[in-house]
Order: sequence, then C-alpha cells, then structure tokens
Amino acid sequence: MELNERDFSMLVKKHKESIYSVCLMFADDQDEANDLMQEALINLWKGLSSFRGESDIKSWIWRITMNTCITQEGKKKRHNEIKAQVADLLTPHNEDNKQIKMLHDRIHRLQPFDRAIVMLWLEDLSYEEIGQIIGITAKNVSVRLVRIKEELKKMSN
Repeated sequence: MELNERDFSMLVKKHKESIYSVCLMFADDQDEANDLMQEALINLWKGLSSFRGESDIKSWIWRITMNTCITQEGKKKRHNEIKAQVADLLTPHNEDNKQIKMLHDRIHRLQPFDRAIVMLWLEDLSYEEIGQIIGITAKNVSVRLVRIKEELKKMSN
C-alpha cells in the first residue's frame, strides 16, 4: 500500500484509540504505553509497503500493534504489579471498579498470546476477526477462550 505522510497521519488518527488500548493492556503505566505506541507506529509505517490488502486494514493494524507489544514484552521480563498511573485509572471507588480492577489484574497475568485474544474479544471482534489477526482458526479462538476463561476463574488475587 502506498501512502504518504498525510495519509498515514489520517490512518493513525482514525485508529489511535484502538492502537493505544492494545498498548495500554501490555504496559505497566501510561509512559510505557506511549513508548509501545510509538514503537507500534514505527512498525506500522515500516510495514505499510508490505500490506497487500488481503485483510481489512483494521485487522492488519491490530496485528502489527499486538506483535509489537508482544515482542517488546518478550525483551523485558515483567513480574511487578501494575504501576501507579494504571492503578489510578482503576482505583476502586465502588464494587464495580473493584471487579474491573480484579479482572484487569488477572488478564495482565495471562501469557501475551492469551492476553491478546482476550483484548480482541473484549473489543467485540468476531472469532473470525480474532483468528485473522492472531493467525489461528475461528474454532481455535473459541477453544482458547474457553480455556482462558477457566484460567481466569482459577486465579486468585
């Protein structure tokens, strides 16, 4: 795909929230999410020439962004808890926020591949779309989600 800087800027503006939400899920804080987003944008720019249009541009953006986040996570082993800025976003003020924080903490403890599947599922993408982005069949997405849900249920805080 041949895009100039202006076209790329418009593409990024259109998909900025999706890109950032993926980066935030893989980050310990907003600064790290911004760094991941910057890496993802670089990879998107570099990869545009190889985009053949065989899939939807949104699916391609998701895949590049998630692969960037997974690669960065692989380079940096993380075992510490979610840092202050992300915790502030989920600070419990009532029972619903406690549930959201607990779910976020549990998702954050999943392996990167499983975390990516959950992220896409939470974005209301179909199993077919998730499979296309991740590179597995829709049936495999279904099976993995069942296993992931069981794993999340077994986790304790």
